[in-house]
Amino acid sequence: MEQNDTPSQFLLRNLFKGLLWFAVIITAYILLEGYLEETLSHEINHLAGKKLLLFAIFTVSEIVFGIIPPEFFMILWQHGGDLSAYVINLIILAVISYGAGVLGYYIGYSFTKTGFFKRIKDKYLVQYEYSLRKYGIYLVVVGSVTPVPFSAMCMLAGSVQLPLKRFLLVSLLRVFRFTVYGWMVWNFPNWFSG
Repeated sequence: MEQNDTPSQFLLRNLFKGLLWFAVIITAYILLEGYLEETLSHEINHLAGKKLLLFAIFTVSEIVFGIIPPEFFMILWQHGGDLSAYVINLIILAVISYGAGVLGYYIGYSFTKTGFFKRIKDKYLVQYEYSLRKYGIYLVVVGSVTPVPFSAMCMLAGSVQLPLKRFLLVSLLRVFRFTVYGWMVWNFPNWFSG
């Protein structure tokens, strides 16, 4: 991480990295789509039908630093081919993710002085703390729209007590991310398959 970046350079560099990561995921899916359809279609449809389980897994993932990329769930439900169900699922994912971010902010804000949070911060979040202090709300923007762990950014934002109203407003970009990425996941495979 370059220490002489301006906030806008930091934002643009990380947005580019995020879009590159997303492009890798989509490209892999497009290249493997035929294989997945041929060999795992039944299993994928069976898993996609377990919505409550998937929402529970996603919720835990989002609270625990975003372990599973949301694109996995988008691709899983895109495979089913039902646009209205896909949109509803995306809305639920976006609400879960935004809610987990707000919860993360309150965890960071409320528990910042406890030994438990200090251990978590030292082990998992310290790499982002310098950036948060330097770039402030820009780091929350990056966490909202890129693969940088959103919940972790929210916990740090709470721990350094970024203003709540600004945090809530900027975190709405998470919904924007789900909208744009969801649209791309739904449409890109069709563009390349015929």
